[in-house]
Amino acid sequence: MGKVQGRVLNVETKSKDRPMASEPVGVGYPLRRREDGRLLRGAGRYVDDISPNDCLHLQFVRSVHACGAITAVEVEAARVCPDVVAVFTHREIAIAGQAGVNPLVTDIRPPPFTVLADRMVGAVGQPIAAVVARTVSAARDACERVEVAVEALPPLSGPDTHVLADRWVSGRIDQAFAEAAHVVSVTIEHSRLAPLPLEPRAALAEWNDADGTLVIWLSIQAPHRARSDLANMLDLPESSIRVIAPDVGGAFGGKSSIYPEDVMVAWAARALRRPVKWCAVRGEDFQAATQGRGGRTTGELAVSADGRALGLRAWLEFPLGHWLPYSAAAPGRNAGRILPGPYRIDAVSIDLSGRLTSTAAVGIYRGAGRPEACMLMERLMDRAAAVTGLDPVVIRVRNLIEPESFPYPTPTGEIFDSGNFQMLVDKSCELADYKELRRDRDRRRRRQEVVGVGVAIYVEPCGSGWESGRVSLASDGKVIVASGSSSQGQGRETAYAQIVCDVLQIAPEQVVVLHGDTAETPVGIGALASRSTAIGGSALKVAATGFLDKAREVAHTLSPVPIDSRPIAGGFADGGGELRVTWSMVALHAFSHNIDVVGSQALVTTETYHAPGEAWSSGCCIASVSVVPDSGELKIEKLVWVDDAGVIVNPMLVRGQLLGGMAQGIGEALMEKMVYDQDGQLLTGSLMDYAIPRATDVPPVVIDKIETVSSVNALGAKGVGEAGCIGIPAAVVNAVVDALSVHGINHLDMPLTSEKIWRALQSGRHLAEMAS
Repeated sequence: MGKVQGRVLNVETKSKDRPMASEPVGVGYPLRRREDGRLLRGAGRYVDDISPNDCLHLQFVRSVHACGAITAVEVEAARVCPDVVAVFTHREIAIAGQAGVNPLVTDIRPPPFTVLADRMVGAVGQPIAAVVARTVSAARDACERVEVAVEALPPLSGPDTHVLADRWVSGRIDQAFAEAAHVVSVTIEHSRLAPLPLEPRAALAEWNDADGTLVIWLSIQAPHRARSDLANMLDLPESSIRVIAPDVGGAFGGKSSIYPEDVMVAWAARALRRPVKWCAVRGEDFQAATQGRGGRTTGELAVSADGRALGLRAWLEFPLGHWLPYSAAAPGRNAGRILPGPYRIDAVSIDLSGRLTSTAAVGIYRGAGRPEACMLMERLMDRAAAVTGLDPVVIRVRNLIEPESFPYPTPTGEIFDSGNFQMLVDKSCELADYKELRRDRDRRRRRQEVVGVGVAIYVEPCGSGWESGRVSLASDGKVIVASGSSSQGQGRETAYAQIVCDVLQIAPEQVVVLHGDTAETPVGIGALASRSTAIGGSALKVAATGFLDKAREVAHTLSPVPIDSRPIAGGFADGGGELRVTWSMVALHAFSHNIDVVGSQALVTTETYHAPGEAWSSGCCIASVSVVPDSGELKIEKLVWVDDAGVIVNPMLVRGQLLGGMAQGIGEALMEKMVYDQDGQLLTGSLMDYAIPRATDVPPVVIDKIETVSSVNALGAKGVGEAGCIGIPAAVVNAVVDALSVHGINHLDMPLTSEKIWRALQSGRHLAEMAS
């Protein structure tokens, strides 16, 4: 693979409508989201909007204990409640198999997947019984009549809870530390986070007894994998199950796996031969939906006298909750394999461990291990800058992987496909006026202001493996695009249409995009890990290219159109550029001659695209902050961010993803934290107790791009959806610690609340007074 040079790309901030309806709109155009008109008119269709005739409603009786032995479950009083149809406990349901857990690490031992708690409860909120009634209120009332006796036990602990481990070792690590002039260390406690999509989890299942088929609507990111898990657990062939993810109101990793509640709804629909629906309320998601982060990471960096990083040791400890979702190993594995990030450090020793805890399951959450790796590395780099007396940017640049080194094999066995980290830093410093920012910081400090500047550089793996795409032609000449990936609000329909329009030179109105329905789309992985555009989009580009070859042959048959002619708006032209064959003509001929006709579509072209490697995004963030000493109130005064996401399909969508990720990154940095007490009781079970950013909490930001084309997918694209959660928190934390450093504070864990900052300032002043 050849070397790839970076080029500056300013992200277009204004959306554009096409000037003419017939104009092709391809890759690189900031087309407005085609989804929004329907959604803004209230025409969205979410799981809770779907209500089949005679639909029943299911509600759960949940554990109020974090850990304990179930001694009795009395349900008779609930069964005789008005409008109650059935009450189920573990004894009444028969589940054949287990939900899948991705074995991403060398040592993983998942506990059993339990739909309803059997002899033990493992966390507050775990389902123990399910009540099915004719109305939601009747089901909820009956749940209050179920009596559960539990002998409470201490929360899980001890060596038996360690069920996940891995290790990465490279280079002469002991020699690196022996030769170091300095060794700096840091330990970071990451708060647990709630994904908090606008739409809580939901499931609706309908069983057809006549043909033995199950249709289930799920608010989920991976419908095809959900179908596989349901087939395994319900002992049904996959062909008899249809999973539909209609409009999904956000996910952020929290809807990537199937849940016990989903399986229970499906089982109840088959058992009762009636449609059954369950829609979570916010409190249920706080208790029982998967959470993110929560890890404890420790690092030691060996540094030479001139600021060269010689070796890295890291210990990564991740809580897992009481059961493992499909991607439970992903956060820890990502954190381990990403280290040491954008820096050339050949000697590393990285240990990962994951343990069961008496809490909700911990899974992937926007970033999934990437923020943990970035925070650890960037805090270590700031520590190294302090002990060597170097500017934080200077020491980073001194250790960056050089542009000419790509593709770059990392010490953890990964391959960085392309990048230009130096250009990212240069562009960020230029936009932030970094040197003046530092000088202004020093001037303000002399006036006793509490101000700081922080820098963070990050890398972001963007998924590997395969994805599917299909392109075909309807009888009216419209192009039907189907993807094995899905959407939860990212604008996927718009981006996928643009990719196909770019190949076929057609207008977006001529493209119909299908996703999220296992009956209408080819088998795929789903939407997670920032992989959908790079891999799913590549599948569609390759499929569209194959489809175009078939259409060219038809056009060549119908008219003097060159066999290798490039399509024009409306169809195909002769050698003189005059339109000769329209898409409607191609469709008529294809159907009449049965050319790759499947059902109501012709020229059907399906591609299962296997990416030859993983694309790696990267970026640099610079933050300037000030603190009000008497209150600890923090203000982010300046935020500059340069990102490299490879080839950009739609700049407007990219900017939206960057801003959305940034908002969640700000939330993690400043306010969000799930809290359990020592007995495993959840103390932040509502939005009264768990703070999330409001519009006024998200600061203005200057965003720019460079573009280094990925060599490992057909589009040349990289992921962008998780970048804001990766670099922004590290830059903000570094800036705050820099502001407090003159008061003797060299570390603070997130969230950086005003109280925490104020207490740190008071502590620093007290120590200074005692020293004087």
